[in-house]
Amino acid sequence: MSDALIAQLDDKLRAKRESFDRIPVVDLAPLLDGSDKMAVAKAMRWALSNAGFMYVKNHGVAASQLEDMFSVTSRFFDLPLEEKMDLHVSRSGTAMRGYIEIFGENTDPTKTRDLKECFDIGPETPDDTTPFFGANQWPESQPDFRAVAYAYHEAMVDLSRKMLGCIALSLDLDEGFFEPKMTRPISIQRLLHYPSQSGVVDESVIGIGAHTDYGNLTILAQDDVGGLQVMNRNGDWIEAPPIPGTYVINIGDLIQRLTNDVYLANLHRVINTSGRERYSIPFFIDADYDAEFAPLASCVSDDNPQRYQPVVCGVHKFGRFVDSFPHLQKKSA
Repeated sequence: MSDALIAQLDDKLRAKRESFDRIPVVDLAPLLDGSDKMAVAKAMRWALSNAGFMYVKNHGVAASQLEDMFSVTSRFFDLPLEEKMDLHVSRSGTAMRGYIEIFGENTDPTKTRDLKECFDIGPETPDDTTPFFGANQWPESQPDFRAVAYAYHEAMVDLSRKMLGCIALSLDLDEGFFEPKMTRPISIQRLLHYPSQSGVVDESVIGIGAHTDYGNLTILAQDDVGGLQVMNRNGDWIEAPPIPGTYVINIGDLIQRLTNDVYLANLHRVINTSGRERYSIPFFIDADYDAEFAPLASCVSDDNPQRYQPVVCGVHKFGRFVDSFPHLQKKSA
Protein backbone atom coordinates (compact mmCIF):
# COMPACT_ATOMS: atom_id res chain seq x y z
CA MET A 1 0.00 0.00 0.00
CA SER A 2 1.44 3.35 -1.04
CA ASP A 3 1.84 6.20 1.44
CA ALA A 4 -0.88 8.11 -0.44
CA LEU A 5 -3.39 5.37 0.39
CA ILE A 6 -2.52 5.06 4.07
CA ALA A 7 -5.00 6.96 6.21
CA GLN A 8 -3.46 9.93 8.02
CA LEU A 9 -5.77 10.73 10.93
CA ASP A 10 -6.21 14.24 12.17
CA ASP A 11 -5.08 14.41 15.83
CA LYS A 12 -8.70 14.92 16.98
CA LEU A 13 -9.61 11.49 15.56
CA ARG A 14 -6.94 9.44 17.31
CA ALA A 15 -8.16 7.02 19.96
CA LYS A 16 -6.06 5.84 22.87
CA ARG A 17 -5.25 2.13 22.74
CA GLU A 18 -6.47 0.59 25.96
CA SER A 19 -6.81 -2.97 27.19
CA PHE A 20 -10.25 -4.51 26.58
CA ASP A 21 -11.19 -4.29 30.25
CA ARG A 22 -11.52 -0.52 30.01
CA ILE A 23 -14.91 -1.34 28.52
CA PRO A 24 -16.04 -4.16 30.81
CA VAL A 25 -17.24 -7.57 29.68
CA VAL A 26 -20.42 -8.75 31.43
CA ASP A 27 -21.43 -12.43 31.45
CA LEU A 28 -25.19 -12.71 30.85
CA ALA A 29 -25.42 -16.44 31.63
CA PRO A 30 -26.51 -15.96 35.29
CA LEU A 31 -29.20 -13.53 34.10
CA LEU A 32 -30.59 -15.73 31.34
CA ASP A 33 -30.58 -18.94 33.40
CA GLY A 34 -31.86 -17.13 36.49
CA SER A 35 -29.04 -18.37 38.74
CA ASP A 36 -27.72 -14.97 39.87
CA LYS A 37 -29.49 -12.00 38.30
CA MET A 38 -28.25 -9.58 40.95
CA ALA A 39 -24.60 -10.36 40.20
CA VAL A 40 -25.21 -9.40 36.57
CA ALA A 41 -27.13 -6.31 37.68
CA LYS A 42 -24.20 -5.24 39.86
CA ALA A 43 -21.77 -5.64 36.96
CA MET A 44 -24.11 -3.65 34.70
CA ARG A 45 -24.37 -0.86 37.25
CA TRP A 46 -20.60 -0.41 37.30
CA ALA A 47 -20.38 -0.52 33.50
CA LEU A 48 -23.22 1.91 32.83
CA SER A 49 -22.27 4.40 35.52
CA ASN A 50 -18.62 4.50 34.48
CA ALA A 51 -18.41 3.67 30.78
CA GLY A 52 -21.96 3.78 29.45
CA PHE A 53 -20.84 0.80 27.36
CA MET A 54 -20.17 -2.87 27.97
CA TYR A 55 -19.51 -6.04 26.07
CA VAL A 56 -21.84 -8.95 26.88
CA LYS A 57 -21.06 -12.63 26.40
CA ASN A 58 -23.21 -15.76 26.73
CA HIS A 59 -26.12 -13.72 25.39
CA GLY A 60 -28.08 -16.66 24.03
CA VAL A 61 -28.15 -15.65 20.34
CA ALA A 62 -26.91 -18.50 18.15
CA ALA A 63 -23.72 -17.87 16.20
CA SER A 64 -25.44 -19.28 13.10
CA GLN A 65 -28.22 -16.69 13.32
CA LEU A 66 -25.68 -13.89 13.54
CA GLU A 67 -23.69 -15.33 10.62
CA ASP A 68 -26.86 -15.43 8.51
CA MET A 69 -27.57 -11.83 9.39
CA PHE A 70 -24.11 -10.64 8.38
CA SER A 71 -24.44 -12.63 5.14
CA VAL A 72 -27.70 -10.92 4.08
CA THR A 73 -26.26 -7.57 5.19
CA SER A 74 -23.18 -7.73 2.96
CA ARG A 75 -25.21 -9.08 0.03
CA PHE A 76 -27.75 -6.29 0.36
CA PHE A 77 -25.13 -3.56 0.21
CA ASP A 78 -23.59 -5.24 -2.84
CA LEU A 79 -26.80 -4.55 -4.77
CA PRO A 80 -26.73 -1.84 -7.46
CA LEU A 81 -27.35 1.64 -6.05
CA GLU A 82 -30.43 2.06 -8.25
CA GLU A 83 -32.04 -1.02 -6.71
CA LYS A 84 -31.25 0.14 -3.18
CA MET A 85 -32.59 3.64 -3.90
CA ASP A 86 -35.91 2.07 -4.92
CA LEU A 87 -36.20 1.21 -1.20
CA HIS A 88 -35.22 4.68 0.01
CA VAL A 89 -36.28 5.62 3.53
CA SER A 90 -38.08 8.73 2.26
CA ARG A 91 -40.62 6.46 0.57
CA SER A 92 -41.75 5.17 3.96
CA GLY A 93 -42.80 8.57 5.31
CA THR A 94 -42.35 8.90 9.06
CA ALA A 95 -42.06 5.12 9.50
CA MET A 96 -38.33 5.56 8.76
CA ARG A 97 -37.91 2.18 7.08
CA GLY A 98 -35.61 1.43 4.17
CA TYR A 99 -32.33 2.41 2.55
CA ILE A 100 -30.22 5.44 3.47
CA GLU A 101 -27.46 6.33 1.04
CA ILE A 102 -23.98 7.61 1.89
CA PHE A 103 -24.30 11.11 3.38
CA GLY A 104 -28.10 10.59 3.56
CA GLU A 105 -28.02 10.74 7.37
CA ASN A 106 -25.58 12.82 9.40
CA THR A 107 -25.52 12.28 13.14
CA ASP A 108 -23.22 15.21 13.96
CA PRO A 109 -24.25 17.55 11.14
CA THR A 110 -22.48 20.65 12.45
CA LYS A 111 -19.10 18.88 12.09
CA THR A 112 -19.33 15.68 10.11
CA ARG A 113 -20.75 13.99 7.03
CA ASP A 114 -21.31 10.27 7.64
CA LEU A 115 -19.53 7.93 5.22
CA LYS A 116 -21.93 5.04 5.65
CA GLU A 117 -25.00 3.48 4.09
CA CYS A 118 -27.83 1.93 6.08
CA PHE A 119 -30.95 -0.18 5.84
CA ASP A 120 -33.60 -0.01 8.59
CA ILE A 121 -36.53 -2.24 9.48
CA GLY A 122 -38.90 -2.32 12.44
CA PRO A 123 -42.03 -4.07 13.71
CA GLU A 124 -44.52 -4.90 10.96
CA THR A 125 -47.44 -2.52 11.63
CA PRO A 126 -48.65 -1.55 8.15
CA ASP A 127 -51.84 0.20 9.30
CA ASP A 128 -50.14 2.42 11.90
CA THR A 129 -49.20 5.97 10.91
CA THR A 130 -47.46 6.89 14.18
CA PRO A 131 -43.82 7.95 13.58
CA PHE A 132 -41.51 4.89 13.58
CA PHE A 133 -44.39 2.52 12.81
CA GLY A 134 -45.67 1.23 9.47
CA ALA A 135 -44.68 -1.26 6.78
CA ASN A 136 -41.15 -2.43 6.09
CA GLN A 137 -39.61 -2.29 2.62
CA TRP A 138 -37.91 -5.47 1.41
CA PRO A 139 -35.47 -6.18 -1.46
CA GLU A 140 -37.32 -8.40 -3.95
CA SER A 141 -34.09 -9.71 -5.46
CA GLN A 142 -33.06 -11.30 -2.14
CA PRO A 143 -35.87 -13.69 -1.17
CA ASP A 144 -34.17 -14.84 2.06
CA PHE A 145 -33.52 -11.31 3.33
CA ARG A 146 -36.94 -10.72 4.88
CA ALA A 147 -37.10 -13.96 6.88
CA VAL A 148 -33.53 -13.67 8.18
CA ALA A 149 -33.68 -9.97 9.07
CA TYR A 150 -37.10 -10.06 10.72
CA ALA A 151 -36.28 -13.16 12.77
CA TYR A 152 -33.15 -11.39 13.97
CA HIS A 153 -35.18 -8.29 14.86
CA GLU A 154 -37.50 -10.43 16.98
CA ALA A 155 -34.55 -12.12 18.71
CA MET A 156 -33.17 -8.68 19.58
CA VAL A 157 -36.52 -7.54 20.98
CA ASP A 158 -36.49 -10.56 23.28
CA LEU A 159 -32.88 -10.03 24.41
CA SER A 160 -33.36 -6.30 24.93
CA ARG A 161 -36.36 -6.84 27.22
CA LYS A 162 -34.24 -9.16 29.40
CA MET A 163 -31.42 -6.61 29.42
CA LEU A 164 -33.75 -3.80 30.45
CA GLY A 165 -35.13 -5.97 33.22
CA CYS A 166 -31.59 -6.38 34.54
CA ILE A 167 -30.95 -2.63 34.22
CA ALA A 168 -34.06 -2.10 36.37
CA LEU A 169 -32.61 -4.47 38.99
CA SER A 170 -29.32 -2.55 38.84
CA LEU A 171 -31.25 0.57 39.88
CA ASP A 172 -32.95 -1.26 42.78
CA LEU A 173 -36.23 -1.29 40.87
CA ASP A 174 -38.59 -4.14 40.18
CA GLU A 175 -37.41 -6.27 37.25
CA GLY A 176 -40.64 -5.43 35.40
CA PHE A 177 -40.23 -1.66 35.80
CA PHE A 178 -39.91 -0.96 32.05
CA GLU A 179 -42.70 -3.28 30.90
CA PRO A 180 -45.61 -0.77 31.29
CA LYS A 181 -43.63 1.61 29.07
CA MET A 182 -43.09 -1.10 26.45
CA THR A 183 -46.48 -2.46 25.42
CA ARG A 184 -45.67 -1.52 21.79
CA PRO A 185 -42.13 -0.15 21.84
CA ILE A 186 -40.31 1.66 19.06
CA SER A 187 -37.56 -0.59 17.73
CA ILE A 188 -35.19 -0.29 14.80
CA GLN A 189 -33.05 -3.05 13.34
CA ARG A 190 -30.32 -1.35 11.35
CA LEU A 191 -27.79 -2.77 8.86
CA LEU A 192 -24.67 -0.66 8.28
CA HIS A 193 -21.87 -0.58 5.72
CA TYR A 194 -18.81 1.63 6.19
CA PRO A 195 -16.39 1.97 3.23
CA SER A 196 -12.76 2.31 4.25
CA GLN A 197 -11.11 5.74 4.16
CA SER A 198 -7.58 6.59 3.09
CA GLY A 199 -5.47 9.71 2.72
CA VAL A 200 -5.97 12.59 5.14
CA VAL A 201 -8.97 11.91 7.39
CA ASP A 202 -10.43 14.63 9.62
CA GLU A 203 -13.75 15.27 11.34
CA SER A 204 -15.44 16.61 8.20
CA VAL A 205 -16.00 13.08 6.83
CA ILE A 206 -15.83 9.91 8.94
CA GLY A 207 -17.89 6.73 9.14
CA ILE A 208 -20.32 8.17 11.66
CA GLY A 209 -19.93 11.38 13.62
CA ALA A 210 -19.86 11.62 17.40
CA HIS A 211 -23.31 11.07 18.88
CA THR A 212 -25.28 9.52 21.68
CA ASP A 213 -28.08 7.09 20.94
CA TYR A 214 -31.58 8.41 21.33
CA GLY A 215 -33.61 5.86 23.26
CA ASN A 216 -33.19 3.16 25.87
CA LEU A 217 -30.72 0.52 24.73
CA THR A 218 -28.52 -0.45 21.77
CA ILE A 219 -27.30 -3.98 21.00
CA LEU A 220 -24.47 -3.89 18.46
CA ALA A 221 -23.02 -6.77 16.49
CA GLN A 222 -19.80 -5.73 14.77
CA ASP A 223 -17.59 -7.64 12.37
CA ASP A 224 -13.85 -8.13 12.90
CA VAL A 225 -12.76 -4.90 11.20
CA GLY A 226 -13.01 -2.51 14.17
CA GLY A 227 -13.32 1.26 14.10
CA LEU A 228 -15.76 1.93 16.95
CA GLN A 229 -14.55 4.57 19.41
CA VAL A 230 -16.13 5.53 22.74
CA MET A 231 -15.46 8.66 24.80
CA ASN A 232 -14.68 7.98 28.44
CA ARG A 233 -15.53 10.19 31.44
CA ASN A 234 -12.19 11.98 31.04
CA GLY A 235 -13.01 13.02 27.48
CA ASP A 236 -10.56 10.57 25.86
CA TRP A 237 -11.54 8.47 22.85
CA ILE A 238 -11.14 4.76 23.64
CA GLU A 239 -11.17 2.00 21.05
CA ALA A 240 -13.89 -0.64 21.36
CA PRO A 241 -12.38 -3.47 19.31
CA PRO A 242 -14.40 -6.56 18.34
CA ILE A 243 -14.37 -9.42 20.84
CA PRO A 244 -15.60 -12.70 19.31
CA GLY A 245 -18.85 -13.99 20.74
CA THR A 246 -19.91 -10.68 22.28
CA TYR A 247 -22.27 -7.83 21.64
CA VAL A 248 -21.46 -4.22 22.43
CA ILE A 249 -24.22 -2.72 24.58
CA ASN A 250 -24.81 0.93 25.34
CA ILE A 251 -27.63 2.98 26.76
CA GLY A 252 -29.28 5.98 25.15
CA ASP A 253 -30.54 9.40 26.16
CA LEU A 254 -33.72 8.15 27.83
CA ILE A 255 -31.87 6.01 30.37
CA GLN A 256 -29.48 8.86 31.12
CA ARG A 257 -32.49 11.10 31.76
CA LEU A 258 -34.22 8.43 33.82
CA THR A 259 -31.15 8.05 36.05
CA ASN A 260 -30.45 11.80 36.24
CA ASP A 261 -26.93 11.24 34.84
CA VAL A 262 -26.12 8.38 37.21
CA TYR A 263 -25.89 6.25 34.05
CA LEU A 264 -24.11 7.65 31.02
CA ALA A 265 -25.33 7.72 27.41
CA ASN A 266 -21.86 8.02 26.02
CA LEU A 267 -20.58 9.69 22.88
CA HIS A 268 -19.29 7.27 20.25
CA ARG A 269 -18.25 7.36 16.59
CA VAL A 270 -16.86 5.11 13.86
CA ILE A 271 -13.72 5.65 11.78
CA ASN A 272 -12.86 2.91 9.30
CA THR A 273 -9.29 3.20 8.00
CA SER A 274 -8.71 -0.57 7.90
CA GLY A 275 -8.52 -0.92 4.12
CA ARG A 276 -11.54 -3.27 4.34
CA GLU A 277 -15.30 -2.85 4.18
CA ARG A 278 -16.86 -2.68 7.66
CA TYR A 279 -20.31 -4.08 8.46
CA SER A 280 -22.20 -3.73 11.72
CA ILE A 281 -25.73 -4.55 12.85
CA PRO A 282 -27.08 -2.34 15.66
CA PHE A 283 -30.50 -2.87 17.19
CA PHE A 284 -32.23 0.00 19.02
CA ILE A 285 -35.02 -0.51 21.56
CA ASP A 286 -36.87 2.44 23.02
CA ALA A 287 -40.32 2.49 24.59
CA ASP A 288 -43.91 3.21 23.59
CA TYR A 289 -44.23 6.38 21.53
CA ASP A 290 -46.12 8.20 24.30
CA ALA A 291 -44.11 6.80 27.25
CA GLU A 292 -42.82 9.53 29.56
CA PHE A 293 -39.33 9.55 31.01
CA ALA A 294 -38.35 11.69 34.00
CA PRO A 295 -35.60 11.33 36.61
CA LEU A 296 -36.20 8.64 39.22
CA ALA A 297 -36.64 10.00 42.73
CA SER A 298 -33.94 7.60 43.88
CA CYS A 299 -31.46 9.28 41.50
CA VAL A 300 -32.17 12.82 42.73
CA SER A 301 -30.45 14.19 45.82
CA ASP A 302 -28.84 17.32 47.21
CA ASP A 303 -25.58 16.20 45.61
CA ASN A 304 -27.28 15.33 42.32
CA PRO A 305 -30.26 17.70 41.86
CA GLN A 306 -32.81 17.03 39.12
CA ARG A 307 -31.22 17.81 35.77
CA TYR A 308 -34.03 17.00 33.34
CA GLN A 309 -37.69 17.74 32.76
CA PRO A 310 -39.96 14.90 31.60
CA VAL A 311 -39.83 13.98 27.91
CA VAL A 312 -42.05 11.80 25.73
CA CYS A 313 -40.11 8.96 24.11
CA GLY A 314 -41.36 9.27 20.53
CA VAL A 315 -41.32 13.05 20.47
CA HIS A 316 -37.73 13.11 21.74
CA LYS A 317 -36.57 10.46 19.28
CA PHE A 318 -38.30 11.96 16.24
CA GLY A 319 -36.80 15.36 17.03
CA ARG A 320 -33.34 13.80 16.94
CA PHE A 321 -34.14 12.16 13.60
CA VAL A 322 -35.23 15.47 12.08
CA ASP A 323 -31.79 16.84 12.98
CA SER A 324 -30.10 13.98 11.09
CA PHE A 325 -32.22 13.33 7.99
CA PRO A 326 -32.40 15.86 5.16
CA HIS A 327 -35.73 14.54 3.82
CA LEU A 328 -37.39 15.10 7.23
CA GLN A 329 -35.95 18.61 7.39
CA LYS A 330 -37.57 19.38 4.03
CA LYS A 331 -40.94 18.16 5.31
CA SER A 332 -40.61 20.20 8.50
CA ALA A 333 -39.76 23.31 6.48
